Amino acid sequence: MSEYISQSDPKANYLAHKEEIDSAIHRVLDSGWYILGGEVSALEKEFAAYLGVGQAVGVGSGTDALHLALRASGTGSGDFVITTSNTAVATAAAIRMCGATPFFVDIDPVSFAMDPNSLEDTIKRFPSHRFKAVVPVHLYGHPADMKAIMDIATRYSLYVIEDCAQSHGATFFEKKTGTLGHLGAFSFYPTKNLGGLGDGGMVVTSDPKLGETVRLLREYGWKTRYVSQIPGFNSRLDEIQAAVLRVKLQHLDIENDKRRRLADLYHSILDQSGVATPRSKSGSTHVFHQYVVRTDRRDELMKYLLEKKIKTLIHYPVPIHLQPAYTNLSEPCDLRRTETIAAQIVSLPMFPELGEHRVKTVANHILDWCDKTRC
Repeated sequence: MSEYISQSDPKANYLAHKEEIDSAIHRVLDSGWYILGGEVSALEKEFAAYLGVGQAVGVGSGTDALHLALRASGTGSGDFVITTSNTAVATAAAIRMCGATPFFVDIDPVSFAMDPNSLEDTIKRFPSHRFKAVVPVHLYGHPADMKAIMDIATRYSLYVIEDCAQSHGATFFEKKTGTLGHLGAFSFYPTKNLGGLGDGGMVVTSDPKLGETVRLLREYGWKTRYVSQIPGFNSRLDEIQAAVLRVKLQHLDIENDKRRRLADLYHSILDQSGVATPRSKSGSTHVFHQYVVRTDRRDELMKYLLEKKIKTLIHYPVPIHLQPAYTNLSEPCDLRRTETIAAQIVSLPMFPELGEHRVKTVANHILDWCDKTRC
């Protein structure tokens, strides 16, 4: 009987570092301090140093990281925040949590990230809108074109909050994502390149005032315990997650290299298959949170691979602007590339422990499917 191949496997990553992780968890349990203690402080310093950024603030989730970063930038009711529609709905949900309205622009056909031309065209087309911020999503681990986005944001006096939920360790012209905008927001959901054993997130910035505001916002606005300086929230990274993430941060670059090698192997086998494989744009270092291919016969391919015990997923099957909760939020824009790509994409198995043998198995089954169907 053939092996079942999962699309992602956070348990495999835990097992790869089990001894270190178990030791870190026991250290926290023995300490008796479980919320915003020494492990969180240490992770914040280590993650800031890893990125090369001034401050890092641990929070409860990636969604909270975006929400608090937006709040720190002054985004609120009546504001519009520009982002993309082919992303996790968490991006738009965080904007709505501020009372602001997401405004969707189209994507680049290579990186699947925000198209700067669509960004600027949108700002020019709607001069009466109170645009406050831009949230480029470094989707699937490929950086958005941050030089062009920052140039546009500077011209129009907009904050830029990078959605780095899928891009831990990715670089754009040798600068890590999260360091290129005014703030960066990371998720530590278990399936991420740097994932915990539950929810967690981080806001990063080199602006001391923005960093201090995020710290106040994450815990009721407290500077002194029980005394709120500003209205705040409860979004705290717990000690166990921080301890686990400190262990896994030490292995992040090695595991990203493994992802890139596996992606190269997929490329080499599928290059002439008729299925379009992902590519990296000049100046960008992709970390392949997902390995996303495109085909007009996506559903047929997924069914065929499932019959071969290979699990695939669609990230994301319905663009946010077409989902019932968001269809009436803003004026219709030209999102043809987003809609076309959303109907073609499928995420193949991709995680550091996948191994070359299983990549070859997946890729060769795709070749077989292409031969049978003339894809």
